[in-house]
Amino acid sequence: MIIASETPAIEIRDLRVDYGDFVAVDDLSLTVPRGEVFGLVGPNGAGKTSTFRVLTTLMEPTYGEVHLDGVDILEDLESARRIVGYMPDLAPVPSDLKIWEFLDFHAAAHGLGTRSQRRERVAECLEEVALTDLRNKWCKELSRGQTQRVVLAKTLLHRPRVMILDEPASGLDPLARRDLRQALRRLADKGATVFVSSHILSELAEMCTSLCVMNKGRLLASGTAEQVRQQLGSIERTLTATLLGRQEEAVAWLQSQSGVHRLQISGDQVMFNFTGSDDAQAGLMEGLIAQGLRLRAFEEKRSSFEDILVEVAESNRRS
Repeated sequence: MIIASETPAIEIRDLRVDYGDFVAVDDLSLTVPRGEVFGLVGPNGAGKTSTFRVLTTLMEPTYGEVHLDGVDILEDLESARRIVGYMPDLAPVPSDLKIWEFLDFHAAAHGLGTRSQRRERVAECLEEVALTDLRNKWCKELSRGQTQRVVLAKTLLHRPRVMILDEPASGLDPLARRDLRQALRRLADKGATVFVSSHILSELAEMCTSLCVMNKGRLLASGTAEQVRQQLGSIERTLTATLLGRQEEAVAWLQSQSGVHRLQISGDQVMFNFTGSDDAQAGLMEGLIAQGLRLRAFEEKRSSFEDILVEVAESNRRS
């Protein structure tokens, strides 16, 4: 099959997954372009794992359509499985094999040519995840981060064009998360599409080029990290103006401005909440200066991504 270059890597239309009377995925429609590291975030029970199980052909949906690189996974199961690579959460590795033996076993299971061809492919995958120097290490001796990278190398063996990674950074320390993030970006730069899930929104914001948020099986927002923030309505920010005197005058002027509330003075700083556009925020800074106030610094703090996800999860409990 010849795939047009504009064909999305993943296209989901009206996907629904039911477990008896429970709706895990509720009419999900989503498009992921090629070459993206695309994140899927949501609290427990959002429908992330059920979505991934359908994408990786491990279960059939109640209804809906899913295409991977133009292939209908329900109509052409075998072609879809050659396209996709799946890295489940907390995937085990055998303790009695060395890294290269573990990867060679899976390379043989994929039918990747002769023994020498398999060894060459194993070496390439180890290089992709920066584990070449540890190829002879026993799997039982691996750290959590090294284990995740070994499983990622296994997922790469058959050169999947679409990679589905379920919570790949779970339990990793900051250095291991950085290594994983770099590995995923290298893969995307080489043309693969990476679809990765997490319940930690800030983690995906660092790792992904785009992302989406699910809750109770429904898609709430998608786009860049900033677009997702705005779609979820969390555009309020805390602004701090540090002034060389005349703080009371600054407060009096700010009180007259649209979108400004909860003003307070702390030493040489005036802190307040603001809801408005970036242009309007720039206008506040310009306005303070126009009042003849000596502005030494002007800083903002937006709601963290964790705050946004907590709001989503709490709304889930209330409804």
